[in-house]
Amino acid sequence: MEPAAAKAKPQGRLLLSTQLDAKDELEERLERCVGLVQALTNGLSEREANDALTANVCKGQQQHEEVCLGLFSLVLTEPTQAQRCYRDLTLLNRDGMNVVLVKINQILMEKFLKLQDVPRTQLVWLVRELVKSGVLGADGVVMTLLKQIAGGDISSKNLWLAESSLDILLDQKEWVLKSGMLIAMSVYTYLRLIVDHGAPNLLTLRQKEVDYCISMLREKFMECQIIGRDLVRLLQNVARIPEMELVWKDLLHNPTVLSPQFTGVLQLLTARTSRKFLACRLTPDMETKLLFMTSRVRFGQQKRYQDWFQRQYLSTAESQSLRCDLIRYICGVVHPSNEVLSSDILPRWAIIGWLLTTCTSNVAASNAKLALFYDWLFFNTEKDSIMNIEPAILVMHHSMKPHPAITATLLDFMCRIIPHFFPPLESQVRQGVFNSLTFIMEKRVLAHLAPLFDNPKLDRELRSMLRERFPEFCSSPSPPTEVKMEESVSMEMDNHVLDKEEGCYDNTEAAFSDDEEEVNSRGDGTGTGSGKKREFRFHPIKEAVVEEPADITPWLDQLDDTMKEKVQQLQKTSDTETQCEVMQEIVDLILEEDFEVEQMSALASCLAELFRDHFRGDVLPEEITEESLEESVSKPVCLVFRNLVTMQEDNSGFSVLLDMLAEFYQKQPKIGYHLLYYLKASKAANGKMMLYESFAQATALGDLHTCLMMDMKACQEDDVRLLCYLTPSIYSEFPDETLRSGELLNMIVAVIDSTQLQELMCHVMMGTLVMFRKDSVLNILIQSLDWETFEQYSTWQLFLAHSIPLETIIPILQHLKYKEHPEALSCLLLQLRREKPSEEMVKMVLSRPCHPEDQFTTSTLRHWSSRHDDTLGEHIKAQLIKNNNQPRKRQSLRSSSSKLAQLTLEQILEHLDNLRLSLSNTKNNFFSQTPILQALQHVQASCDEAHKMRFSDLFALAEEYEDSQSKPPKSRRKAPASSPRSRKGAAPPTNNEEESASSSASEEEDSKPKAPKRKRKGSSAVGSDSD
Repeated sequence: MEPAAAKAKPQGRLLLSTQLDAKDELEERLERCVGLVQALTNGLSEREANDALTANVCKGQQQHEEVCLGLFSLVLTEPTQAQRCYRDLTLLNRDGMNVVLVKINQILMEKFLKLQDVPRTQLVWLVRELVKSGVLGADGVVMTLLKQIAGGDISSKNLWLAESSLDILLDQKEWVLKSGMLIAMSVYTYLRLIVDHGAPNLLTLRQKEVDYCISMLREKFMECQIIGRDLVRLLQNVARIPEMELVWKDLLHNPTVLSPQFTGVLQLLTARTSRKFLACRLTPDMETKLLFMTSRVRFGQQKRYQDWFQRQYLSTAESQSLRCDLIRYICGVVHPSNEVLSSDILPRWAIIGWLLTTCTSNVAASNAKLALFYDWLFFNTEKDSIMNIEPAILVMHHSMKPHPAITATLLDFMCRIIPHFFPPLESQVRQGVFNSLTFIMEKRVLAHLAPLFDNPKLDRELRSMLRERFPEFCSSPSPPTEVKMEESVSMEMDNHVLDKEEGCYDNTEAAFSDDEEEVNSRGDGTGTGSGKKREFRFHPIKEAVVEEPADITPWLDQLDDTMKEKVQQLQKTSDTETQCEVMQEIVDLILEEDFEVEQMSALASCLAELFRDHFRGDVLPEEITEESLEESVSKPVCLVFRNLVTMQEDNSGFSVLLDMLAEFYQKQPKIGYHLLYYLKASKAANGKMMLYESFAQATALGDLHTCLMMDMKACQEDDVRLLCYLTPSIYSEFPDETLRSGELLNMIVAVIDSTQLQELMCHVMMGTLVMFRKDSVLNILIQSLDWETFEQYSTWQLFLAHSIPLETIIPILQHLKYKEHPEALSCLLLQLRREKPSEEMVKMVLSRPCHPEDQFTTSTLRHWSSRHDDTLGEHIKAQLIKNNNQPRKRQSLRSSSSKLAQLTLEQILEHLDNLRLSLSNTKNNFFSQTPILQALQHVQASCDEAHKMRFSDLFALAEEYEDSQSKPPKSRRKAPASSPRSRKGAAPPTNNEEESASSSASEEEDSKPKAPKRKRKGSSAVGSDSD
């Protein structure tokens, strides 16, 4: 036995395991792939091995995937072969490394904690190589890697990961700068980690982190600005570091230094932080455990889970800083459904109360309270969510009886934060807190605030301060009455938590046990009525709603005897196979000619009730294989779908079953996206997706578009993974419903994460998903301008993955304002950078209004002038001559009658002048091109004196060209402002004295402030003797 055990040992080289652990499926698969690669290459030279692998890859998708995964696994487990295997991987892969990227993400999200040391090191090495190679989607992998760096953890492994990830970002800075989301995510991550790295032995790492964050904040502040208000919170925590203090002072007092478009700290504080950022500071394991507690653990049974979490993540002194991340995540990301809120699942406020009461540091406690109230300070009812502010008020409300000290300290903090958060913005903070409290009452989170603010358990000074700060929410002092009223109003919550909330912050301190006993003894005095109400509260949820046969009795009586017997039989059995057999018999009864259609509604109600559990939880298997997909569509409810698929549409039973499904849809709307999933996942339904259209027309909605959008919305709310899985099929099968508007696209980008975005982009590039088409893409992108920042960036990434010419959407530039649409402008800027300018592109870029802070046009023209100067010169010449030949008056009228920016001659000249200034200290010879100089001569000959003076430096270039064409080279000109051939209206040419006077005036004009822009009257006629 000993040799066998020794032989088996080397097989598990990827993941840590014990003798009791079953072999990991992923590791087994990767080992099989390694075996395949080694079998193909053993005994061959490098060239022969490469040929053998190439031949195998060309056989099909499965062989391609196996070879790629085999080489990927060798990179992780064989450091000496890593360089060669990565080279082979780059040469052999046919999908832009998609297979590898997906597996890296899977390992990072699911297996990273189990990785052995060598694979862990090699995985980071591989990510570095992918970044060096510029692989599309590598930014998503880097963001997933950053997520694995735990906050509040200074163990050697965590510090190594933080430093290794930072080295990748520093070494590949140019690559990082191409991804706005990666910039923001990395700055958010390292600003948070700096707080943990204050020990003397960590100062070198902290300095690297500080330098990185400062460089990104200084160079790319607009990308960092998308973080929102939590950027201010993180900067506030590190503002005492000297280098950071300078950034902090600029943020508060000199915002334009960071970015011309940044108006001040209030702009950040009023922007809600996306849940993507709040979630990025929890490792996948932390996130999984928290989500489990808030969705599966019953209130009152949470102590052992909290104890485990405490031991694992919150047991050290430095881990205290993690509490803020947890609280921000719970408030901003964990938003339970109404079904969970009304159940006995552990509520969010109980977890936050536990985090507050177990805090051992005063600084960490203050930061935790600020994290809890942070969304209150600048709360806007139109932009912010009630779910972000609900936990704080409920912690105070439910702690009043068992732990009044917690309520008191939170109320005191809420009052004192108003004047002390940032004195110049005291009125805005006061208004934000007032908005929060008002919205809490409007949404009936609490019916009244007076019992909380004016409670006799609070000391007199605090009650007085609350009356002073919030007189609108404090009634006249009559505490007993108010408390009694509160108990009656919030009985729904109090009844089922009264016996549990005393222990909801369970910890090791004896004080809370004493409180619990005291409150329980008080609770005994409440009488049996309270106990009965508690009983009433719980039993319907546990038993009556789901399992009691009485639930379907009212409908059973409406069924005929045969059908009634089958439904009862279905109710009694819990075996899936038996249920499927009974369900098939029910379908057969429906298809019989003597089936009474009147009982359809009652039957649908019975089935919806009996199959309620089938519509809970995830539909899509964790690991997607043919077997798991077939198993997932083998539920009894899928029998109806299977029968529909096998029928012809002209069959009489087809319409009957559709009617049955439509009735079911009214009772259980989730059946819609379950049908979509069946039609995609089931082999039997292959090619039958259009069956959904017949279903949609049979429903009460009667419209495919409406039905599809409602079902996808329900899917979005229930299961984002399923939404992404269905997306390619939905777009390909229903192009007219999905591609004509941005409704479905908005649903998708509102909930996907960076990994899912990358997967969708891969689908697009492989041709299995088309999300835009030429005739509607422009309208969709214009619609997206009102979406959230991450949603817009995701939309643009998906668009750029398509092969739609940029000229198709370039007119969107007319809709973009530099302060309101930085997301679209930054994406367009990067794309224009890669394009060769066409006439339409140049026209649209020049049509942007000139503004000192808007550098879009100048930066684009400057880049083109260095790469495509001849082409750009010809296009600008064409625009100058075209707009110069149009009557000024007509231009003016046209501009005023349209909301969109229109190209005028003055705009072109302003942009060219800005470009001239931008190129003034470079070796770029753009303005020495003949077409540009000829066009400037043409314009100068016909424009009025005001424009000649205003753009004298620009026209001087044309005069030098004219002089060089007509005379031998002279000494440097004496600043003539206009050509001798220039006209004003139809006046004859000016004499030399007038020319001299004009030149003198131009020099004076240069020494004075510029005339205000856009004052030109469009009344001057065009000269007739142009070049």
